Amino acid sequence: MSNSKVLIVDDDENIVELMRINLMKEGFDICTANDGEKAVELFRTETPSIVILDVMMPKMDGWQVCREIRRISNIPIIMLTAKGETFDKVLGLELGADDYMVKPFETKELIARVKAVLRRSESAENSAEMEIVYPKLNINISNYELRLDGQLVEVPPKELELLYFLASHPNKVFTREQLLSEVWNFNFSGDSRTVDVHIKRIRQKIEGLDVNWKIKTVHRVGYKFEVR
Repeated sequence: MSNSKVLIVDDDENIVELMRINLMKEGFDICTANDGEKAVELFRTETPSIVILDVMMPKMDGWQVCREIRRISNIPIIMLTAKGETFDKVLGLELGADDYMVKPFETKELIARVKAVLRRSESAENSAEMEIVYPKLNINISNYELRLDGQLVEVPPKELELLYFLASHPNKVFTREQLLSEVWNFNFSGDSRTVDVHIKRIRQKIEGLDVNWKIKTVHRVGYKFEVR
């Protein structure tokens, strides 16, 4: 985590400077952008370890930037917004954000979350068990590849992580809140429909591929990866 580079993206220069100063004190290298287009440009040239991304910005908003980053990278993203509606939280999670903070926020909490997200990311990268294989299903979390019946299939990072988590705990039932906590590393009380959306998209890719396993809905509880 030492010398990790943080890309801070916010159109409020005072907030950017506050985050920059405090994160530098913690030993992070910093690069900053004040609009979405510059953020994407810097992401490609600076290769940061984590992105702190505001939602409301000129040229490209945070949602668009998050989509663009997720097309090419699994680097952790923490979303910032002045809004606190559940819709914004759900949308951020569905787009692949790893955490979410509502303005105004405490700088100490932001720093703690940056460190926690980086630790989880590094832990996942260093995990000894990075691949799960079932009949016609191969999930490799180290290089984020999904193979169905031997064919490589494009899949968004969070869909792959959710499938990997469920498949690594066969026949165990998880609530939507547990899945949000384990896969998104995100705790909030409210609408957990983002899990349902991701499950639906995963099922569209894998359903009916093999009779020995499937993602099963457990009524009024959640989901499990059922293996016969």
